[in-house]
Amino acid sequence: MRITRRNARPRGLPRAPQQEAPAPPGPPRPDHYFAPLVAPALYIYPASLSLSPHCLVSRRGLKKSLPLDRDALLDIKDHLKDPQNYLHNWDDSHSPCQFYGVACDPNSGDVMGISLSNISLSGTISSSFSLLKQLRTLELGANSITGTVPAALSKCTNLQVLNLSINSLTGQLPDLSALVKLEVLDLSTNGFTGAFPVWATKLDGLTELGLGENNFDEGDIPESIGDLKNLTWLFLGQSGVFPKEISKLKNLWKIELYQNNLTGEIPRELATLTLLSEFDVSRNQLTGILPEEIAGLKKLKIFHIYHNNFSGEFPGSYSSCKTLQRFRISQNQFSGTIPGGMWGLPNAVIIDVADNGFIGGVSSDIGFSTTLNQLYVQNNNFFGELPVELGMLSQLQKLVAYNNRFSGQIPKQIASLKQLTYLHLEHNALEGQIPSDLGMCNSLVDLNLAENSLTGAIPDTLASLFTLNSLNLSHNMISDEIPESLQLLKLSYIDFSHNELSGPVPPQLLMIAGDDAFADNAGLCVAKNSEGWRQRVNLRPCQWTDSRHVFSIRRIFLVLGMMICLVILLSGLACLSYENYKLEEFNRKKDIESGDGADSKWILHSFHPPELDPEEVCNLAGENLIGCGGTGKVYRVELSKGRGTVAVKELWKCDDAKTLKTEINTLGKMRHRNILKLNAFLTGGASNFLVYEYVVNGNLYDAIHREYKAGQPELDWDKRYRIAVGAAKGIMYLHHDCSPAIIHRDIKSTNILLGKEYEAKLADFGIAKLVEGSQLSCFAGTHGYMAPEVF
Repeated sequence: MRITRRNARPRGLPRAPQQEAPAPPGPPRPDHYFAPLVAPALYIYPASLSLSPHCLVSRRGLKKSLPLDRDALLDIKDHLKDPQNYLHNWDDSHSPCQFYGVACDPNSGDVMGISLSNISLSGTISSSFSLLKQLRTLELGANSITGTVPAALSKCTNLQVLNLSINSLTGQLPDLSALVKLEVLDLSTNGFTGAFPVWATKLDGLTELGLGENNFDEGDIPESIGDLKNLTWLFLGQSGVFPKEISKLKNLWKIELYQNNLTGEIPRELATLTLLSEFDVSRNQLTGILPEEIAGLKKLKIFHIYHNNFSGEFPGSYSSCKTLQRFRISQNQFSGTIPGGMWGLPNAVIIDVADNGFIGGVSSDIGFSTTLNQLYVQNNNFFGELPVELGMLSQLQKLVAYNNRFSGQIPKQIASLKQLTYLHLEHNALEGQIPSDLGMCNSLVDLNLAENSLTGAIPDTLASLFTLNSLNLSHNMISDEIPESLQLLKLSYIDFSHNELSGPVPPQLLMIAGDDAFADNAGLCVAKNSEGWRQRVNLRPCQWTDSRHVFSIRRIFLVLGMMICLVILLSGLACLSYENYKLEEFNRKKDIESGDGADSKWILHSFHPPELDPEEVCNLAGENLIGCGGTGKVYRVELSKGRGTVAVKELWKCDDAKTLKTEINTLGKMRHRNILKLNAFLTGGASNFLVYEYVVNGNLYDAIHREYKAGQPELDWDKRYRIAVGAAKGIMYLHHDCSPAIIHRDIKSTNILLGKEYEAKLADFGIAKLVEGSQLSCFAGTHGYMAPEVF
């Protein structure tokens, strides 16, 4: 199973100047390697630079080399598919030095650099690269190229940079040890198989080596890795004992050996790598006690050792690592107390010590970690009071401390955390009342205070948490009535069970939750005239003669009056929305009727084949309508001449055409088997259409509820497992492989589409904010689920 790259990897080489020649329309060009080729005056530039037609190129050199190089480059183009037409000028009418992504020696005219990263290429790698004898840089990373690496590539003996990362290449790697001038070799995030390429350890000029996230045979990292004395970045994926030989690589600043099967202990000799800044060995099977010597690394910023089997007390010497930014040691077997200085890391963004056996408390030093964004201490044996200094962490978004033994009251200072979205303090021994000031945490999405010893009433100030999606106060000793104002919140989950609450259950909360959410509260009751009363058999009816309940009736009438006003307001807005909808329908029909298929009327931006005719896309019939949602209507369109079927989404009105085009161009770059492919964007007048690939099995929601004959479900457990894995891969791509990262905000079963083989494809990402009226100041998406990435 192929695993996509988790983090973008810095290249360590500066960005080249921008290209002077015109480029085809498309997404912004990526950063590339920039490698010195002929010292001291000659440099090879990547795709973002092509030589000017007026540059001084020797006529003799051109006559000798350009025809041969042109033939090789045209054969390379024949092996590639270029849906965005970046290679449009790779033809006989142009000099190879004018080809997009190609750079030449200004004296001889030889092709010395090819940089075509991240431009949606597919196809295979041609062996004609071997004909480019002076080639110094070859970059094809972040595309969808398949097939194998040709052995003939080893003839490019002048190569200094070879980047084929983040593709779909397979098979065994050929021996490229003849490329003795290589400085950068990145073959990571593909599907290579066979034995680990030991030949790579013979390339002693390497400064960057990336071979991780492939499917090589299991085995030890070779000892000869220690011969690469010039390495600054190392990314591998193997098994066996952690190699001590890595400590010989004195220039290393980044080690990535995560998600492997490494065993044994971390060698103390790593402390000699004084330039080390990022160290990630998470998700392995490493054991033993953490070496104290590593704490002496003065440039260490990222320290990830989570999900291993380390044990013993955590060394106090690490509290001197004031440069640490991401400190993650969770899911190990550490014990004892956390050294006091570890809580007060001045540059920390994440402190994660969860799922260990730590005791003691959270030190007041936590107030010095003013840049802290996430704090995870759950599933330990911490005790004592939560420090009031937590209120000083103005950038804190997540505070997770459940399943410990914290006592005392919830610090009211937490109310000053305006960016806090996720507060989990359940399963502790907290007591006292819920601070009314919590209502000032106006970014809260998930609040869980269950399984404590909290008393008093539920503060009605919680009704001001308009972004709150989940509220759990169960298993406490909370008393008095449930504030009716909580009905104003758009909650999708609520649990008030096992408390000492009394009085009527607000009807809207009853509709959201059901009996179980209010169980074990002897004083709670339900009004007989409440909607759904007959189904609430586990709650007793309210006795309205009770004076306190009479007072509750008055409050209910007040709320009902407010709701009637709200209904009137919403009705007016609905009428206005309908009028706008009819106007948009009129404008679209007018655009279609007056366009006559003219290119001057309709503008088509294609990202992927097939070729499209604007008249076909715009000819939308009501009987072909297959869906309608918050961003537009979706139609099925059969293309002529047997070119297949596409799905066309007609967007609601968008006034900002420039923003729309920019966002759609970004979406058009998405390339992943679990992301619904955007083929084209068509715009004309006030009408905008998105053309997607058509998936034959509909969406996950429908598939779950459909049945075959004889009552058998359409989705067996194997298909459901593969759909879940595919959806997770799609989300991982949006979060970690897109720059900037894309947040879906509305993941639900109807937005997971199913291809011919029931492969999952995420749909409707990045669209909601494009249509009129969707620029919201709070979280958007389907009520009932809030994606974890927004916490």
